[in-house]
Amino acid sequence: MKPNIYTLISLAVITGVFFSCKTASKLYQKGNYDEAVELAAKKLQKDPDDQKLIDLVRQSYTYAVQDHESQIRSHSEANNELKWEWIYNEYASLQRLHDAIWKVPSVNRLINPVDYSSYLATYAERAGTVRIDRANAEMDKRSKQGYRNAYREFQSALKFKPGHRDIKTKMEEAYELAVTNVLILPVEHYNGYRHGSFGSYNNNNYALQNLQQELVRNLQYNSGNEFTRFYTEWDARSRDLRPDEIVDMRFIDFNRGRSYDHRNTRRVSKDILAREIVYRPDSIVKVYEKVYADITTTTRTMRSEGILQVTIRDAEGRWLWSQDFRGDHDWRIEFASYTGDSRALSDYDRQLINYSQQYPPQEDEIMRHILNKIEHDMVWQLRSHFNRF
Repeated sequence: MKPNIYTLISLAVITGVFFSCKTASKLYQKGNYDEAVELAAKKLQKDPDDQKLIDLVRQSYTYAVQDHESQIRSHSEANNELKWEWIYNEYASLQRLHDAIWKVPSVNRLINPVDYSSYLATYAERAGTVRIDRANAEMDKRSKQGYRNAYREFQSALKFKPGHRDIKTKMEEAYELAVTNVLILPVEHYNGYRHGSFGSYNNNNYALQNLQQELVRNLQYNSGNEFTRFYTEWDARSRDLRPDEIVDMRFIDFNRGRSYDHRNTRRVSKDILAREIVYRPDSIVKVYEKVYADITTTTRTMRSEGILQVTIRDAEGRWLWSQDFRGDHDWRIEFASYTGDSRALSDYDRQLINYSQQYPPQEDEIMRHILNKIEHDMVWQLRSHFNRF
């Protein structure tokens, strides 16, 4: 007789309760009393009459309360100003145990856990006040690092006093003072012009003109440092911002290489059917002959390079950091010609011969490729620089 669906469901429930009890028991045996209470109480919501789980919750809760109260007494005797926060965290853990048991009325009546919400309110007030005092002390230092520390302290204070308007206002003030505003200037050529001529290079190059915008965008959204903001000149003027640091970019070298041809000649051959001699229907002799062709393969290459110097200075013009970034562009193409008998050519040879000659890319394309390489390395190095805070 096959078990029906209800029998299977019942077995699954019984099995689940058995293993959950076993898991809660293991937590209890390891001294993880809080977890044992929460897990067992959760399972009791489905099976409130499981006596083993009820006994486990009662025992785990007793030991958990003893542990947390011991920690509270220890913290109370400490001289550290953050002791109120530590005590708050202990009461928060005790309150979580109360809430877990309270959700199971039958168990709640048996254990009658203590409600620690009044203790939480008391120590949240004390802990929040300490964080505010620490933040104000950092603000009084009137330094970037002090403002950053104050911002973090105000953030912590809000955890204990959520929605507090004055704390939010002071936190926003601390953030604005903590931020380093970075102005990124357009690329400058060695002759002093920004976006101007550079040798044969003209100011219509899209990649060069947009390097500044791309750099600001990449750093703004991927800097990894919330206390650094990046602006173009136009952005800074429109916001009436005084930059703390200025990033200056200058091409100190750009070499559009010359193309070089390397030629190699090879002889190929193939045996082809020249004729057939028929002596009789069942006797045919095939005569082959070897044909030859000389293939000249031209490999045309060109290598171009560029160097971009990046310098960071403070608002007074003092040097802070500098590095040169190199980018290169390698171009290569192969094509071929032949003399001799075309029947000697392989399919690959024909493809190479039919490939039309191509000339090196235009200067704009080369510069775009070089700038992409430079920008990738430059963004990584600039992130590292600004993440030093």
